Amino acid sequence: MSAAVPKEIREKVQKKIWNKADELDWARLSDLDRAIWYENWSKDIDIGGVLAYFMDPRKVRVYIKDSLLKPYLKMHLGSSSNKVFFSAGLDINDAKVKAEFDKPHGRLLSDGKIICWGNSRDWKAVVISVFQRAHSIEAAEPYAAVLIESGKAMNTDLKEIVIDVGRRLGLEIVVWID
Repeated sequence: MSAAVPKEIREKVQKKIWNKADELDWARLSDLDRAIWYENWSKDIDIGGVLAYFMDPRKVRVYIKDSLLKPYLKMHLGSSSNKVFFSAGLDINDAKVKAEFDKPHGRLLSDGKIICWGNSRDWKAVVISVFQRAHSIEAAEPYAAVLIESGKAMNTDLKEIVIDVGRRLGLEIVVWID
């Protein structure tokens, strides 16, 4: 989809969107607030208007969401790996990474530990991914799920359920960070 938009145009539009996403603290916005911003950007003459010149105007909103903002979120979640490792009780200097995963982010460490992280609202995918990856890789063990608080904080009762689910799936650590 991005092939139709010239690189320099795409980068200019992406920069505008990413700057605004930084200002809004995008990872903490609710789905409803994000939807409003997708719509705002789609209707903005300098963003949606420019993109509509290169694609069907009905596809601009999806393009913004999938091609411009997904890389933004991926970059921001991926860049928090030092904080993730620390919160899971791992020394970033001692933890040797054997393999990396996306969707959700994760690592297989040389000692066989699997660690995954993502937004707290995606806790099911993060916790299950630790378990699934550990059981599909020989000599791997489910180790930690690190949930990054995004938006409304999870209540204590739900956190206890998430910890219990993690424990039942063999995870040693389920932890939340800001």
